[in-house]
Amino acid sequence: MHGVTMTAQPPAASVEEHWKRNLAVCVAGSFTTIIAMTLLLPFLPLYVEHLGVSDPAAIVQWSGVAFGATFLSAAFTAPLWGRLGDRYGRKLMLIRASLGMAVAMSLIGLAENIYQLVGLRLLAGLLGGYASGATILVATQTPKARSGWALGMLSSGIMAGNLTGPLIGGFLPPLIGIRNTFFLAGGAIFLTFLATLFIMKEAPRPTRAAGESRPVAVRLWDVIPDKRPVIILFVVAALVMFSIMSIEPIITVYLTQLHTENVTVMAGVVMSATALASVLSASRIGKLADRIGHSKVVIGCLVVAAGLLIPQAFVTHEWQLVALRFLMGIALGGLLPCITAIIRHTVPDQVAGRMLGYSTSSQYVGQVLGPLTGGYLGGHFGMPIVFIATSVLMAGCALVMFAMRPSAD
Repeated sequence: MHGVTMTAQPPAASVEEHWKRNLAVCVAGSFTTIIAMTLLLPFLPLYVEHLGVSDPAAIVQWSGVAFGATFLSAAFTAPLWGRLGDRYGRKLMLIRASLGMAVAMSLIGLAENIYQLVGLRLLAGLLGGYASGATILVATQTPKARSGWALGMLSSGIMAGNLTGPLIGGFLPPLIGIRNTFFLAGGAIFLTFLATLFIMKEAPRPTRAAGESRPVAVRLWDVIPDKRPVIILFVVAALVMFSIMSIEPIITVYLTQLHTENVTVMAGVVMSATALASVLSASRIGKLADRIGHSKVVIGCLVVAAGLLIPQAFVTHEWQLVALRFLMGIALGGLLPCITAIIRHTVPDQVAGRMLGYSTSSQYVGQVLGPLTGGYLGGHFGMPIVFIATSVLMAGCALVMFAMRPSAD
């Protein structure tokens, strides 16, 4: 394991001085970058076809590969950016991510074949990670008593981006063209880069006095007194993201089986209902978690989500699915911010960035494997089994969190 340098922490006052301003920049920046990354979802198959793929099955396959490529490369690089953020500053990582994503997104608009598209999507994940970097900065620079609320606000911005991106992607290409849509997205991320560069103020990093000996490097896991809760939280974060994403690829097909008219429109409504509910609930649940404990809230949200998944397997009308997904979104809004807060409170400050980087990686793994598994189960065993299997998975996560609760919260 690589060494991590032990450094003195800046005074609490300097950490807390700019946290509200930084939170505002992080929320706005995450919202903008997530919109730019998700607006291609409605027209990705059209772009794949435009790049020369003609077979319908190949179009679906390449669309999935191109979509997952970003999360795959981001999963591998998140711990690296977390470690570099610990060492050189989190603001620098956000500047790097926003500038890198602006360039990569603009280049996607210049792709001439499917291989270039997949390669550039991999590059976007490699260079990007603004939202995950913002999560680390907010978690480490916000007063601990307000961390649940602040992470909830950030989660609301991220979910709002996930909600708005596909809607914008639905109507922009017919107006300005697919390639110009990517150029516009690159320009929007560049504005985020400028805001991060000039508005965000990070607490000054401690410097070594002349003649002072270099601090001793320690092994990463050596400074964490109780490793078990951290590892379990990584697994739970991955399974939560896996559970959320496993449903996404089957919603359109599921609605078709319900004999829904305007299936694509209704699929968008179903997906948006979950995201909208998460936007509305995230900061409120975060505030509740600050008051009663993050582990209690995580367990409660997992139990509620698991319970709401069962009736989704047996709906007979699309409005029932919309209502259940909205209610489930309320519970989902509190999960990942609270898990992040627990990890932040469990590990020492000097390795917090890298540990949250690993947490982000585990979420990306869930984001890649979830749609693949959900699509496979739904295609081979029927749609209801996906909801039931996901419910069992979330209930299992709740049991694991309950078993480790005394040492984690």
